[in-house]
This record gives sequence, C-alpha cells and structure tokens, in this order.
Amino acid sequence: MRNIKYLKILICCISIVIHVNGQQLDTEEKLYRPAFHFTPPANWMNDPNGMFYLNGVYHLYYQYNPYASVWGPMHWGHATSKDLVHWEHQPIALFPDRLGTIFSGSIIVDHNNTSGFGKDGKVPVVAIYTQHDQESADKGKIDFQTQGIAYSLDEGYTWTKFQSNPVLKNPGIRDFRDPKVFWHEESKKWIMTLAVLDRIHFYSSANLIAWEKLSEFGDKSGAHGGVWECPDLFPLEYKGKQEWVLLVNMNPGGPNKGSATQYFVGDFNGKTFSPNSPNTKWVDYGPDEYAGVTFSNTKHQTIFLGWMSNWNYANTVPTQKWRSACTFPRKLSLYKQDGEYLLASSPFLVNPQIFSEISNELSNTKPQFITLNQLDSEKDFSITLSNNSNEKLVINFVAKLKEFHIDRSNSGIINFDKGFSEIIKAPRFSTTKWMDIKLVIDKTSVEVFADNGLTVMTAIYFPTELYNTIQYQLPEGSSMLVYALN
Repeated sequence: MRNIKYLKILICCISIVIHVNGQQLDTEEKLYRPAFHFTPPANWMNDPNGMFYLNGVYHLYYQYNPYASVWGPMHWGHATSKDLVHWEHQPIALFPDRLGTIFSGSIIVDHNNTSGFGKDGKVPVVAIYTQHDQESADKGKIDFQTQGIAYSLDEGYTWTKFQSNPVLKNPGIRDFRDPKVFWHEESKKWIMTLAVLDRIHFYSSANLIAWEKLSEFGDKSGAHGGVWECPDLFPLEYKGKQEWVLLVNMNPGGPNKGSATQYFVGDFNGKTFSPNSPNTKWVDYGPDEYAGVTFSNTKHQTIFLGWMSNWNYANTVPTQKWRSACTFPRKLSLYKQDGEYLLASSPFLVNPQIFSEISNELSNTKPQFITLNQLDSEKDFSITLSNNSNEKLVINFVAKLKEFHIDRSNSGIINFDKGFSEIIKAPRFSTTKWMDIKLVIDKTSVEVFADNGLTVMTAIYFPTELYNTIQYQLPEGSSMLVYALN
C-alpha cells in the first residue's frame, strides 16, 4: 500500500510538472511565436540555407537540430512558401551521414543539366553544403570540414546524396565551409564562394563535381573581429552599370557586438574579386541579423534573408519549445553617395495585399508595417512600444550624433545575457535633410529601415506580456501610414 501511495504522489507531481510546462509552452506560443517571420515547428534553428525559387514556390532550408532547442547535430530543415510570409513545413531534407553533420550551403537550379543528374527531362536541383565530421574534430584533426552535394529531381522535396562525396576535400584548414554557388555566364562556369578562416576562397566548376581553386580575398580587407562565415557573391545594377556585391558574415566582431553581416562592392572578373572601397560596411547594424544570404533563381530580384538572433545569446533566449526566427525577406539594391556604393535593403512583399492600412495604433494581435515620411533629420524623434507592465522598447534618432538607437534595457526579460540591455547604435548615411523610416514590428522583433534602407537595424526582445501601445514623438510635419497583417 505504501508503494501505491508513493506512486500516486509521483504521478501527481509528474502531472503538475506537465501542466506547468504545458502552460509555459502555451505562453511561449502566445508571447513569442512570430506572426509573419519564419520559425521552425519546434527545436533549434540557425542559418538559412539553400534558398531558391522555382515554379511559383520559394524554398527555405535551414540549420536544424530536431532533438533539442539548443545547437546540436545539424540537419537541413525545409519549408516552402508562395509569398514569403505564410510557410508550410516540409520533412527534414538532409540528414547527417558517415561524412558528418550537414552545415550551411546553397542550392542552385541546374537548368542545363551540367551535372548530369537530370533524367527524363527533369531539371536537377543541386545542393552544395559543408559536411562537418565532429568525431575527427574531437580527435584533434583540422581537416574535418569538406564540401558535398546532393540532388533532387522533384524540385527540392526529396534528395539523393552524390555517391562520390566529398566533391571538395579539405586542404588542411580548420574553418573551411558554407559554399554559396552561382552560374557565371561570362566564364560558363559555376563559381563557389567559400568561407575559409578569416577570408574567402573562390572555386570554379563546369559540372558542380570537379572544382578548381581560383583566388583568395579578404585577409587585409573588411572587419576581422571573428571567423568569416556564410559568404555570398552576386551582381547588382546601378544606373545600368553592373557591380558585384560580396556578403561576408562574421562572428564575433559586429558593430553592436557578436554576429553581423558585412559587405563589399567591387568587381569580379570570373577569377578574382576586387573591392572599390577599403571601408568596412554592414548590411544590418542591429545585433540580430546574421548568416544572411540571397535566394537563387529569382532572376532580376535579389532577395535576402537572415537568421534573426545573435550567437552571444541564441542558446539562452527565454523560449523552450523552439529557438530563433528568420528576418523578414529584403530586396537588395545599390545606392551611390559621394562616389561610394552603399547597399540598401527594403522589406520585400510578394503580395502587398497581405497587409492593409489601419488606424495608428499597435494591435497586440496584428503585427505591423509602419511607414514614417518627411522626418526632419535636424530634430530628435522617438517611437516607443510598451505594455501594461511598463515594459518598453524605444527606437530613437539623435540628431546631434546623426545616430539611430534602439534601447531594450526595459523591454522585458533581459537577464539571459549581460550585454542584451546595451544601447544599439547605427549611423545615418544619407545627407539629405528629410528622411523616411519603415518599421517591421512582430511580437518579439523590430526591423528598422531608414533612408530607403541605407541604415538597417534588427533587434529581438522578450516582454512578459504583449506590447499593446505605440507612442510617437515626431518632428512637426511628419506623416505616417500603418499597415497590419490581414
């Protein structure tokens, strides 16, 4: 009888724990699950990988640990969308194998079947990714990262790994990863941009299988506060002239500590990349955009997506069921000022009718786009998001410093990282008197696009209850439009 009594007590305790944990997870869903930013169904996510567009569908793959909500053995998760806002979760695409776990990489559509993987008129979709052999790393070896490929004949839903992987062996370098591949029409070759230590290596191939090293870039360029990762090289036009943009993600060493994405604008001749400026430039000055790269096969649209977190605290943010989200998709373009090319970002809407104009208030159930125009750059202004618990997030512009700030010191839960409460700062690049700002506000994130996206800041936050009020202190003569998710 005594054992039965103890068993009843144990069952009761387990029931209480399950009930409490269930309530906590329900609260997480209500408070922290974004409404229109991509999140995994459960567990851990980091870098977006292998993004491509084909036949009306956007495919997103991502670094995924299906076993826990912290970083672990990497797989490629998969989701699809027709508008980049509403996502359908797909089965895991790539699993670890004898060569290791599946780190970051890219996907291309091999329209001309250069790889020979296509059959019966089916166009092959080819994934290029890093294989990370943790067992070899634990034994002290340094050549534990190699590049492998897999192909799909059903537009990216199921995959077959190449039997002769790896296609690019490690020459004896510890950090040798994150291949981003594109077709270079002038040389009739595939070009691979690879992150190697604190620089970039370029390779070429005619068939995606046999690769030849072309050149290196970056040992004396850009920021070097951490390891270079997740590169991307692509052309952009400015007033009819083609320039090349090289994205390089780096951790740590970002402008507001931790992870960040820097960029270079210059020339690529099929073999080497030459920047046209020695200055260090950042895609996003906020702490919570990282591993950002572009979709392939989007033709004239250059669409960027990043991981919305920071390695300083990604494993400790106050969620348990899942961790991390992606940024809102952004269209990239070039701008020239004082002879210097700058990369601009703007929120990319496949279907603008997803959002509709509403009254100027913050809805706790409808995350929003807010557009502010005719802001006088010679005057301070601020936008404050707050809730009934007096928690708040403040976005402001300090005219004297020509800086944008985000203050999340009283935004809610902040004790999971000692640096989370520090003021986030970004410079204003435009020299015009009047400025515009777009805000993309979700339950636990804000993305700020100033001066048509010349200055961008992304920040996450974790209030103990939803923000339900927005207050503006704007210069006289400013105008505002507010749109909510339908």
